Amino acid sequence: MASGTSRPVERSADEAGWRAAAAADVPIVTQWDDGDHQGTEPGTVPTSSASQPSLVASMLDDLKAEPGMRILEQGTGTGWNAALLSHRLGDSHVTTIEIDPAVCAQAHTALHTAGFHPHVVCGDGAHGHPPGAPYDRIIATYGLRDIPPAWIEQTRPGGLILAPFGTHYSNADALLRLTATGDGTASGPFLQPVEFMKMHSHRLAWPANPAPGGTVTETTTTAQLPDHGKFDPFPFAAGLRLPDVVHAIQPHPDGARTLWLYSLTVPAWAAVAFRDGEDVHQVRQYGGRHLWDEFEKVLTWWHDAGEPRVERLGLTVTPAGWHAWLDEPGQPV
Repeated sequence: MASGTSRPVERSADEAGWRAAAAADVPIVTQWDDGDHQGTEPGTVPTSSASQPSLVASMLDDLKAEPGMRILEQGTGTGWNAALLSHRLGDSHVTTIEIDPAVCAQAHTALHTAGFHPHVVCGDGAHGHPPGAPYDRIIATYGLRDIPPAWIEQTRPGGLILAPFGTHYSNADALLRLTATGDGTASGPFLQPVEFMKMHSHRLAWPANPAPGGTVTETTTTAQLPDHGKFDPFPFAAGLRLPDVVHAIQPHPDGARTLWLYSLTVPAWAAVAFRDGEDVHQVRQYGGRHLWDEFEKVLTWWHDAGEPRVERLGLTVTPAGWHAWLDEPGQPV
C-alpha cells in the first residue's frame, strides 16, 4: 500500500477492491514467509510480490531490450514481468526462473491463461540457465548481495545485467546496470535507490550476541550521525566501504538515538549514543573489530567526496569479487 502498510484483499469477497489494488501503482505482496504463513492477515516477512508498476516500467526502460534479444529473467513471481517481456520480444526469446515451486506453478498457469508462453524454469537463479545462454540481457527482480558469476558468464560481451544490489549494512538496494566484457568481468553504474525482497541465499542472518566477558572500550566522538532513512544516501554508500557490517538505530524516550554496529564475521559491536544539541557523544566498542573507528573513516570519506548519492557510485565485478567506485571505474571507493 502507499501508506507502507499491508491489508488483505480477496477477490471473492471484494471484487472492486481487488481490481483497484491490481490497477494501483503500489507493490502487492502475494506470499509471506515462503508460503508457510496461513490466514488473511500479513505475515512476518514478505517473500513474493508483484512490483510497483511504475518501477517495473522504469526497470524495463533501463534494461534497453530490443526485438531479437534473448532475455533471462530472475524471479518470475506472478509472471507479470515475464508477460511484458514476452509481449515485447516474443515468447521464444524469454526465459524466466523462479525458485519457489508453488509460485512457479502459479506463474506458469497465469502466463498460459493470458496467452503467453515464455520458457518457465523452476530452480535456483544463482546458476542462471546455461541451455539458453548466451543472453543479451539478464534482469533480476530480487535484491542481491553478490553478483552470481554464472550471470556474467552467460551474458554475451556487451550484454547488460540489471539487478537491485546492496550490502547488509542496510536493507535497501540500488538498481545496478552492469555491462559484461566477455572475460568474466562486468562493470556499470547504480541508477536509482530501490528496495526488493532478497535472493534466498543472500538473506541477512543477524549475528548472535558475543559471549559474556571481554573488554569494552569507551571513548567519545564529535561526529554527527548522518540520516539513516531507507533511501538516504549515506547508508548505501557506507555499506560499500563497511564489509560484513549491519546496523540498527535504537530510539530512546528522551529523543536520543543509539547507533549499533555489528560485525558478521567476528564477535564485535559498537554503540554510539547521539543526543540533539550535544557536540560530544559517548562511544563503546567491543570485540575483534573496532567498528566505530571503521565507521568514522567512512564518514570522513563520504563528507570529503561531497556526500555522494547512489547515482555517483558504480560497481565492477571480477572472478575475485566486486569493488565499488565513485564517478568512474578508475576511482575506487
